[in-house]
Amino acid sequence: MPIPSLAQNVTQITWTDTYRINGSTLRGFAISENKDKWYVQLKLESEQHMEAFKEHSLAGITMNIRLEETSNGPKSHMYAFNMENYLKSNGSVGQLQVTQYELIGKNTDFITFMAGQRFKVKQHIRDHFPLSLQAEAEALLIGSREQMPSDMQSAYQTLGITHLFAISGLHVALVVWLIYEIMIRLGVRRETANWLLIIALPLYALLAGGAPSVWRSVSVTEIVLISTLFQRKIPIADAFSLSIMGFVFLTPWIIFQIGFQLSYLAAFSLIYSSILLKSTHSYLLQSFILTAVCQVIVYPILLYHFYEISISSFLANLIFVPLFTFFVLPLNLLFLLLTFVVPSISEALFLVYEPIRGLIDILILKLGTLPYQMWNPMRPENWMILLAYTSVITIFISIERKKKVFGCTLYFLITLLVIQLAPLTDSSTRITFVNVGQGDCILIEMPYRKQVIMIDTGGLLRFDQETWKQINEPYEIGRQVVLPLLKGKGIKAIDILIITHADADHMEGAEEVLRGVKVKEIHITPGSWEKEVMDDLRVEIDKQRIPVYEKIAGDIILSGYYHFQYLYPMDEIYEGNNDSLVLSMRNKNFHGLFIGDLEERGELDLVEYYSRAIQQIDVLKVGHHGSKTSSTEQFLNLVQPSVAIIQAGFENRYGHPHPEVVERLEELRIPYLQTGTDGTIEVEINKSGDMTVTIP
Repeated sequence: MPIPSLAQNVTQITWTDTYRINGSTLRGFAISENKDKWYVQLKLESEQHMEAFKEHSLAGITMNIRLEETSNGPKSHMYAFNMENYLKSNGSVGQLQVTQYELIGKNTDFITFMAGQRFKVKQHIRDHFPLSLQAEAEALLIGSREQMPSDMQSAYQTLGITHLFAISGLHVALVVWLIYEIMIRLGVRRETANWLLIIALPLYALLAGGAPSVWRSVSVTEIVLISTLFQRKIPIADAFSLSIMGFVFLTPWIIFQIGFQLSYLAAFSLIYSSILLKSTHSYLLQSFILTAVCQVIVYPILLYHFYEISISSFLANLIFVPLFTFFVLPLNLLFLLLTFVVPSISEALFLVYEPIRGLIDILILKLGTLPYQMWNPMRPENWMILLAYTSVITIFISIERKKKVFGCTLYFLITLLVIQLAPLTDSSTRITFVNVGQGDCILIEMPYRKQVIMIDTGGLLRFDQETWKQINEPYEIGRQVVLPLLKGKGIKAIDILIITHADADHMEGAEEVLRGVKVKEIHITPGSWEKEVMDDLRVEIDKQRIPVYEKIAGDIILSGYYHFQYLYPMDEIYEGNNDSLVLSMRNKNFHGLFIGDLEERGELDLVEYYSRAIQQIDVLKVGHHGSKTSSTEQFLNLVQPSVAIIQAGFENRYGHPHPEVVERLEELRIPYLQTGTDGTIEVEINKSGDMTVTIP
């Protein structure tokens, strides 16, 4: 495993083949002068530098660098992308933030040479393939998925066919078979053909990007070919075992890679399920068995890492695996060859293929929008993973031996039911203040998941940039922070989404939330509906026909556990922060107050009109991220919360929470937490009324 190192000691780096230029930022892995592997983030100095870096492979490029002192805030929440695990799985010892750089040379070793050839193939594809086909060709031929649009990736994930856009063992097997058959028909002796394949396969793996699935297939094929040459053909199961042992010995950190885990699990499941395949001669039934076996063996890992699995994949793979294996992949190989040899013919064929391929994409996107395709129970706990795998192994053994099939099947189904029902057994109320950076997002879960309310969805305030600095796929709080939280918890529906007011940092993520889970109704503050920042959200709401209600002081939300009442605004004229929806949540054991971006005038109105109702509360969501325009002494003196929660980003540009507010809280001896520094904060109220506040 990689051992963390001190960034201060690094003054020189050499780039690997794993990097990406997105806008004005270059990110990827590089090797330092002491041979440690680092994840490097580098701000490009000019548009000219960006264009120059895009025109040539950076693999092997050596730079003198100057580092910026950085401090990392907490990750968004336990279900969000984990940078630490990502670095570990790639053998990296840490991150470097580069402020200045100077090119001093380029390596000339073999790995750098092969990386350069891969880059040339990528550039060739971009120069000769139609734009709509480039992402597909890069993914299938050289293992690069940089250009894959997020909507297409989402559709492939929903259908459970994401693996089709990765170079898998099936791809490698097809390429090996094609090359071998061509050599035999050209008169090459079989022994010579085997030796040529042994030499060529590692080169192909390097050209294909070296993903675990590629090296797994290549290494297994190499072992089998070598054993054949020595007249001692090794069983495929032994070849796989030797392959995985070699991987772990050479790069032990690779066991943390999801691709490695899924690739070997799926491969071993197919090897040891051959008896099931022999039970039928029907191609369709065999294909279904292959898909089912793979899905069943990897489902606990998929749930642990991605919190959901595709139900439709059982049917989708029957259609799209043969389509991609025998139509799409071979055609892309042919097009690549023709663009080198006879470009005019490839251009003519593209005219025919491109519209056909476009229709397939339209079909995939359409199928990806169909409801009820994903099973999203929750992220299973470790004991559930163990239970799941014992049930999977048991059912496979029972089917193979044709004994106790009914009992083992029942055990398997009961395990699925346990995972599905686990979130519904929680008798506590949970209020989660999500770390969405500089913004608000609060998730309220009633006992036994009887009702789910979300207050705001977070979002980004986007500023105009020079064109060359704009990134290809904008970072989206809703898709990349809020949805993983909901899916990790197994929340498939939100009963009420409350948008306190029309500020981007409170509602810009709502559009992605609506696309990812079912929202039954939306509450907004009067007059905010027509604001420009709500335009994209309005389109999605209209598309899904979600009812929207304007709420003012006095309106209530029906609940079997708490009395929810809006305390603000008191008029229907929208003027911004001071018209935020303010929600009171209370029962005999607990009182919470969520005040959006309410400022001084609004707080004083609450003091005047609700002085008795808001005294001595348990949890206060501090107004306006802890800005000095909020949290007045008169208001805080009245509410005297047991704990105050400030939703403000780590080292944000606004200086929130303001020192005056912090000082005021401390003088009044009000404990406070901030999502930007403490991470996502969860308040649990058990059925006895005891309150517990936890941070990561």
